[in-house]
Amino acid sequence: MKVTLITPPSGFLLDERVFPTLGILKVGASLRAAGVDVDHLDLSGVSNYLDVVRDYKEQSIFAITATTPQMPAAVKIARQLKGRSILGGPHVTLVNAAAKRGNMRAELALFDLQTEFDCLVAGDGEQAIFDALIQSTGIIDADDPKSSLWQTSQKFTESPWPDRTLIDMDSYHYTIDGERACHLISQMGCPMPCRFCAGRNSPSLRRMRLRPPENVIAEILYLHQTYGYNGFNFFDDEVNINKLLPELLRRLANAACDLGINWRLRGFIKAELFTEEQAELMYRAGFRWILIGFESGSDRILFNIHKNATREDNTRALQIAHQHGLKVKALMSVGHPGDSEQTIRDSYAWLLQTKPDDLDVSVITPYPGSPYWDEAIEIGKDVYRYTTPKSGDLLFMQEVDFTETANYYKGIAGEYVSNVWTEYLTKSDLCRLRDWCEFEVKEKLGITLPLSAAAVMYDHSTGMTPAILRSSEVK
Repeated sequence: MKVTLITPPSGFLLDERVFPTLGILKVGASLRAAGVDVDHLDLSGVSNYLDVVRDYKEQSIFAITATTPQMPAAVKIARQLKGRSILGGPHVTLVNAAAKRGNMRAELALFDLQTEFDCLVAGDGEQAIFDALIQSTGIIDADDPKSSLWQTSQKFTESPWPDRTLIDMDSYHYTIDGERACHLISQMGCPMPCRFCAGRNSPSLRRMRLRPPENVIAEILYLHQTYGYNGFNFFDDEVNINKLLPELLRRLANAACDLGINWRLRGFIKAELFTEEQAELMYRAGFRWILIGFESGSDRILFNIHKNATREDNTRALQIAHQHGLKVKALMSVGHPGDSEQTIRDSYAWLLQTKPDDLDVSVITPYPGSPYWDEAIEIGKDVYRYTTPKSGDLLFMQEVDFTETANYYKGIAGEYVSNVWTEYLTKSDLCRLRDWCEFEVKEKLGITLPLSAAAVMYDHSTGMTPAILRSSEVK
């Protein structure tokens, strides 16, 4: 039996060859450890990706991973395949989590996925993939802590690391302070209650699973010795919610000292949990950048989204970081219940006051598995309303067919699309104010706007692009 893993393109990103998708590589590692023959079609950044799928002649079972914005491409890929298809990854996990709560929208969305793919895998895929290879149709639900397929902390530690030999690592390019870098995941799940987050109603995305520091260090040393990386981006939800962080940081500092090198590290933190001790240890270990989901400079919005951090908490976190030499990327968003021109101007003023080193302002899109989406009620044809507990502030959303469109995700100034609006701001108002806030703050703080990278073309004559396949060729 042969299994071909597929990573769809992410054409909505400015550059698709920054961070490879690790989840599918971890599934590949588990399959290979069991002796299964594995290929991987890495379609990230390939503009004519369907040509790759059409030219792939191997007899295989296909396992596709997809985030929600990747779903339109994943559906198109599945329709081209000449073999059985399995869909896993975040989107099906989120839809299944919402459906299990009795959400009719999610049940219909899940049915639609079953018409496009032969088998669905929700939740952790490392062991569920083997059930999916046997079960030709239906849903494998590994998003259940009571299931034997659930990845406990012990299983997470004992399972093989992502098999990066399944991709062309050299085709991915990322640096931290000029140091060539890659990313890794040292912990899974985030228990925080943010109402806009799609993972709040999915156990596999909410419950924390931890690896011990020595296991994380071993992976870092492997990546350093095998690929020459000195830079590492911790792709965990929030590194400082991990009680093992201080020990990990001390071990990282010791490893760098033993090797006679300097790590360059980057990761996400939770603002109200950030301490002077954490900042000092992070800098000593090699952290130079941290990313913080501040979301808003308005206490009203922070209260509505259950961020558990106030404007004062956020200011303090940024000050601590700067005092210890850590640069901060502020992650902001608009389109929350209660958002008005004034609340967005509050964010603008707060950013100019605190002076983060970089920032990103997004227009939110409610996903299945989030309280925003799951708790919204239909008030008209394809129009839903979410009511914030306690404050009563409202958010309105247009139904999105996630299998057909991804234009809501990210974008560049002037090209954003909003599918939400508030009592005070229309969809176009949100896009206009988003563009204004991000552009004006970056200009005043001297922050360079990001550049996009062109997609590559698959060449029929050779059957290859530099990074489509690693273990075999398209024939």
